[in-house]
Amino acid sequence: MQVTVRLFAQLRERAGTSELSIELPEGARVKDAIEELGLLADGLPVVMAVNREYADGEAPLAPGDELALIPPVSGGEGPWARITTEALSAEGLIERVRDPRAGAVVTFQGVTRNVDRLEYEAYAEMAEPRIETILREAIEHHGLCAAAAEHRIGTVPLSEPSVLVAVSAPHRDEAFAGAREVIDRIKAEAPIWKQEIAGGDERWVEGSAPPAD
Repeated sequence: MQVTVRLFAQLRERAGTSELSIELPEGARVKDAIEELGLLADGLPVVMAVNREYADGEAPLAPGDELALIPPVSGGEGPWARITTEALSAEGLIERVRDPRAGAVVTFQGVTRNVDRLEYEAYAEMAEPRIETILREAIEHHGLCAAAAEHRIGTVPLSEPSVLVAVSAPHRDEAFAGAREVIDRIKAEAPIWKQEIAGGDERWVEGSAPPAD
C-alpha cells in the first residue's frame, strides 16, 4: 500500500522535499514507516500524526493515509537545567515547556518535609550538564515536546520545593512517564547531596554512587 509522508523544517531540508510517497505492506504501522525512512529523523525528537491526528508508533496505517513527521517547533524549549540558590517557581518552569504541539504538561515538585530544613550541596559544574543530558534523553525516549528542571541548593525550609521538573508532550501518558524518568534519574545521577536538620540534629542522607559514564 502507498502512504504519503509530509516533512517540515529540518526534515524537509534533510530530504530535499516536503513530501514523500512510500510503499508499505498491508497491516503496517507508523513504526514501520519510520523504519522505512531510515536515518531521516535520526537525532530529532519527532512527533507523528496520521491524517492530522497525533499518533504513536503502534498506530495502524491504511492505503492513502498521510503521515506527518513533526520536528521541534519554534517557541518550544529544548533541555533546560539550572542549579540555583534562589526559591523555585513552578510557573516559570511551565512557561519554558509550553509548546503548540503539547496536549499535556506535567510538573513535579520535591518539597522539604518532616524536618526543620534541608541543606543541599552540589557540584554544579557537573550537575547541570548531567541534568541536561537526562532531559535530552527523556525527550527522545518519550517523544516529549520539551523538558526543564531546576534544583535549589543551600537552605530549603520546610514545605518549600528543592527540585522542580516540567515536561510537555502531545499526550498525558508520555508526559507522566517522561517526568517520572527525569526526577528518578536526577536523584540517582546528579552530584547533589542533602543534609537533614531537625531539632538540632544534622544528618547527611545516604544515596547511591552515580554512574561512571
